[in-house]
Amino acid sequence: MRNILLALLSSAFAVVALAKLPPPSDDAKAKAAEAAAKAAHAGKVDNYKLCLSMDQVATGYVAHAKKAGKEPKPATATPPCADPGAFVYPPPAAAAAPAAPAAPVAATATPAKRARNSTARPFSRACRSGSTGWNSIPSRRSACACI
Repeated sequence: MRNILLALLSSAFAVVALAKLPPPSDDAKAKAAEAAAKAAHAGKVDNYKLCLSMDQVATGYVAHAKKAGKEPKPATATPPCADPGAFVYPPPAAAAAPAAPAAPVAATATPAKRARNSTARPFSRACRSGSTGWNSIPSRRSACACI
């Protein structure tokens, strides 16, 4: 009885959880776009700081090696660290001018044929070694080809 009651309650909560949410408003879409832009900029800043720290470590390594009397290998040429600057989010234009219409697609073009996906069921056949148990799935290094 307890299991049945638990199943009914969990299905009731599942119905509530699967309820369709209303589409986001324009304001919510704008906030989401700004958050995405901030996250992208934060990634650029993190990469810049990583680049600076790698340069600092490389410089310290070369200095330490020269003090020890060793001549380090010449450094690999890398692009300089690019500072992304401060975050500036340009608000999207409310009424952007419509872009020029795209060129029409030729009507004589045939639709591309769907390629047969041979990896849809990669482990559907047993290995050539003959084993069919749960451990017959080969690792990447294995010579067995189950595909």
